[in-house]
Amino acid sequence: MTPPKIASEFLTPKTGARAIVTGGAGFIGSRLIEALVARGTKVISIDNYSTGTTDRHVDSPNVSYHTWDTADGLEWLLPFEPNIVYHLGEYARIVTSFEDVRQVHRSNSAGSFNVFEFCRESKAKLVYSATSSALGNEGKDENLNPYAWMKSKNVELIKNYGEWYGMEHAIAYFFNVYGPGQITQGKYAAVIGIFQQCVLEGRPIPVVSPGVQSRDFTHVDDIVAGLLLVADQGSGDGYLLGTNQCHTMIEVAEMFDHPYELVPERPGERFTSTVLPSRARTELGWTAEKSLADYIGAWKAGLEVTA
Repeated sequence: MTPPKIASEFLTPKTGARAIVTGGAGFIGSRLIEALVARGTKVISIDNYSTGTTDRHVDSPNVSYHTWDTADGLEWLLPFEPNIVYHLGEYARIVTSFEDVRQVHRSNSAGSFNVFEFCRESKAKLVYSATSSALGNEGKDENLNPYAWMKSKNVELIKNYGEWYGMEHAIAYFFNVYGPGQITQGKYAAVIGIFQQCVLEGRPIPVVSPGVQSRDFTHVDDIVAGLLLVADQGSGDGYLLGTNQCHTMIEVAEMFDHPYELVPERPGERFTSTVLPSRARTELGWTAEKSLADYIGAWKAGLEVTA
């Protein structure tokens, strides 16, 4: 493939904050770009649009969107000379990673390696979105599925790049992100989006058996605030961005005041979301400000208003 061309206004002058966001047309990446633009940062977005959409683009002259796959190399971005790279553009689903293992490897191994190499060569700071799904069971949960395993190996490689090459980095961990703009349909839909869509369509909410497995849900706005703080002040590993409040899946379904049904267990999923110390809290003072119950309550109230 022929690499995209960077607009001249993004190459000169080399002043002010300049960031690359992989997955910039995705659920989290688009909200991050909104926040970066509000700060006056010049941003280049890279997305292969496997789950990203153009309707998430931020309308600003300080953002340049490019359709590109990180697995195809990033050398063409070197003239931009970014200060920081937010790497969010990876395959990000557990259950489907079994059937999509080649895609997971292309995105999360080959593509991410290119991102790490780009940061090494450009001397940009890397902010990496790791996954909480690999943290539980004393680290053994990283072997439950291809997605968690490859993400955990990336964390190891990033830390080695820090030792081998002095690559500046900060690693943040996401916990079941939800909020406006989340995917609600298709095989890449996340649980809160699925539940909302079922309510809208009048179908029972599908709760994976046994229903007492627990998860920590974090609002996308809290994730973005955490990412910016980690980018500004963080260094190294251990920045967990979760609420430290876990809900069982039955509890979540009951928040919607809508019928639910148990469905068969799925492969590769951990049973509990592990609460662990976070440097985001202890060192940077980050805390999640939004609760899942409040979000669902406001969403239900909105349905009543529009009904």
